[in-house]
Amino acid sequence: MTDEPTHGAEAWRKPLAAELEQTETPVVTRSSQRTKTPVARAVVRPIRTFSVLAAVGALVTAIALPAFATSAATSATAAPVTAQQVAAGHAQSIVVASEATAPAVSRSAFTATTPQEIEQKKADEAAKAAAEAAAKAAAAAPATASVRPSMAPIANPGQVIYPMAAGSYTLSDGFGAARSGRSHMGQDFAAPIGTPIYAAADGCVTTSQSDYGGYGETIVLAHPALSGSAAISTLYGHMNYGSRAVGVGQCVTAGQYLGEVGNTGWVSGSCLHFEVMVNNVEIDPLAWLEVNVR
Repeated sequence: MTDEPTHGAEAWRKPLAAELEQTETPVVTRSSQRTKTPVARAVVRPIRTFSVLAAVGALVTAIALPAFATSAATSATAAPVTAQQVAAGHAQSIVVASEATAPAVSRSAFTATTPQEIEQKKADEAAKAAAEAAAKAAAAAPATASVRPSMAPIANPGQVIYPMAAGSYTLSDGFGAARSGRSHMGQDFAAPIGTPIYAAADGCVTTSQSDYGGYGETIVLAHPALSGSAAISTLYGHMNYGSRAVGVGQCVTAGQYLGEVGNTGWVSGSCLHFEVMVNNVEIDPLAWLEVNVR
């Protein structure tokens, strides 16, 4: 009885031990495989990194070497770059439309290019200006040089006379005659150029001018002795060039020589245009002469 349990227990242990041996073997194998896996990974990763770096380096070399070779060849054959060219490369620039481009100027547009030519042009301009000033002064001044010394007065001081000697003229257009845009404001004494003109009464010169509007060469006299309460003046127009014998501010007597008949200003023939004004208003000259001549 005592031996059966022992034999039975032994019989039970053998199968169990065999099963344990079979169970432990895979565990040991898995343990050894797990132990080997980190080592393999540690070896593979550096190899993979090196392969990637080698590929990148090969790609860079394939791209950079041809460009470097081209640049080196260009540098070897190109001319040296100057400091001005470098500065020009960095300078700012602007592009404008063709319409804004300045037109070309020809050489003929310039009248002076050298210092000598400039000085000569200045001298010519100064001479021209002096000549123009002299011409204006001569035109404004009375032409005393042309006065005939033998031309004696034809009246006595204090008289009123016709402005031309009897028989030297013909009365033409009178006061109020039709004119373009206005009426004729004086009396015309038609006569050949050069016929003498005289002061109609004692007075003083207020105007002696070469271009007095449409009257051309003109003299105006104020007659304070005749005026009384009214200002009386007489005008002598269309006189001959250079014949004015009196200047502004000069006083004259009745019958004194003033100048010559001409055709200056707006006139179709030679004549004296004679006006009489009372307080700067024109009146009929013939009517005034008929009342005052003595």
